[in-house]
Amino acid sequence: MGLRDGLDPMPPVLPPGAAMQLPGRGTTFVRRLEGPPDAPTVLLLHGWSASADLNWFTCYEPLAEHYRVIALDHRGHGRGIRSRKTFKLEDCADDAVAVCDVLGIDKFIPVGYSMGGPVAQLIWQRHRQRTMGLVLCATAAYFATSREERLSFLGLSGLAAVARLTPLQARQWLTEQFYLQRKADQWEPWAIHEASRHDWRAVLEAGRAIGNFSSRDWIKEVDVPTSTLITMRDRVVPVRRQVRLFEAIRDAEAFRVDGDHDAVVANAKQFVPTLLRACRSVVERAR
Repeated sequence: MGLRDGLDPMPPVLPPGAAMQLPGRGTTFVRRLEGPPDAPTVLLLHGWSASADLNWFTCYEPLAEHYRVIALDHRGHGRGIRSRKTFKLEDCADDAVAVCDVLGIDKFIPVGYSMGGPVAQLIWQRHRQRTMGLVLCATAAYFATSREERLSFLGLSGLAAVARLTPLQARQWLTEQFYLQRKADQWEPWAIHEASRHDWRAVLEAGRAIGNFSSRDWIKEVDVPTSTLITMRDRVVPVRRQVRLFEAIRDAEAFRVDGDHDAVVANAKQFVPTLLRACRSVVERAR
């Protein structure tokens, strides 16, 4: 049984989730686990072209043994907010805080993976009083410096502009032909189905936003306990940039995983315990 039957492929066991209306912003999809009584809240922020489930499904239950866990789909990703506005990482940061507003959560620890790293950094910059600490995984303070990198992100800008003009059916066909088919031999059917939910115009614009992002002018001002989780064989976010992020944040602690950019899934047996240690370090220093 698969996509062509009109039924969802069988996903891994996932925590409860539901659509959530964010006043004045739109409707997103949120998963939550209550965790132990009075536990700190971790706010999971997924990476580019993923969703909360694609990024974090290996981490939900282990984190929930110690924390209240909240995870949302970012704009245009999965079942995240649909908007004709140009994708902005700042909007993603404000969306995540709005989820906590709806749930009545005052303080929380943003846990950002890849693109979620800039979102987490922006949450601190824009909502400092709400940020208990930061956990930054497989991410950096900037993503494009070389001419080749800038041209690559510029190309995403052009594709995003085309996607705004291309009829919906054509966009869906292009998605199937040029993205999902490439993943068919690597991903489980449920993951392919999850990625097929994306608004690819917004996802392409998100790629441009990542290429334009830089926190180098203010990242040294971060004044909350921070852990950085460095993926030591990362072919997407170079290790040297991950290390520079760690070095830029005063009193940050570094944790290392011997894995590539997809270590959260491909090397989960090492990544998940390391993530737990990184979160515990933040909580202990925040007391």
